[in-house]
Amino acid sequence: MKPTGSNKGLLPTLAIILALGSFLSVLGPYQTHQLGFPGVWFYWVGLMGLGWASNALVTLILARLTGNWPCLAHYALASFLISVPITVGVVAIQALLSQPFQAAALPVVFILVWVISAAVTTLGWLMERRAPAPETPAIGRALLDKLPPRLRRAPLLALQSEDHYLRVHTGAGDTLVLMRLSDAMAAVGNLDGRQTHRSWWVARQAVDTVSRGDGRAILTLSNGVQAPVSRSHAPGLRESGWY
Repeated sequence: MKPTGSNKGLLPTLAIILALGSFLSVLGPYQTHQLGFPGVWFYWVGLMGLGWASNALVTLILARLTGNWPCLAHYALASFLISVPITVGVVAIQALLSQPFQAAALPVVFILVWVISAAVTTLGWLMERRAPAPETPAIGRALLDKLPPRLRRAPLLALQSEDHYLRVHTGAGDTLVLMRLSDAMAAVGNLDGRQTHRSWWVARQAVDTVSRGDGRAILTLSNGVQAPVSRSHAPGLRESGWY
């Protein structure tokens, strides 16, 4: 069985968190070297982990707001919002370490946190710009432009209709966009995929396993998501060798 998309994306993320946290613990900025080792290491690795979790939450919130924004504007707003929970984390850590904290210093702490957050998100923006463009765009601009920057180069796994919205499943996560399934399927016409249900389109390469229950097939994708196969679409999928 292939590893799930979540596992494939988690290991590089953990590596980045550990690398950035270790690097900052060696630098010991903002007098954090006074914590000593391994305290300073846990301090910065913990903050990098909190930053990653905050980024995931902020990205989810901004998915509906900045889908059509330029990448730089998206990352600038993200860096600001991510700094809020990290600042709270810094204050909480100082309290746990029994270090006095003056409320008047809160704006200064936020600015210092924002500097690092902006540096990390700028790195992400530069990586987005430097990443080579695909030789032939597989996804039409009608759908691609609605995706947040972090998902635009990730492999498309499936499209799932949810009322008036469309959930786009990719190898780097999922997001909700305001779009009809029929329009989205037209935008992915160059990909090897099929509609499996009135509410689902699935990329063929994303299918991990096939199971059957209550007389219907279920496609388990590489990210662990299960896509149903309706009776009306089952014959065509079987004839095409999907299962």
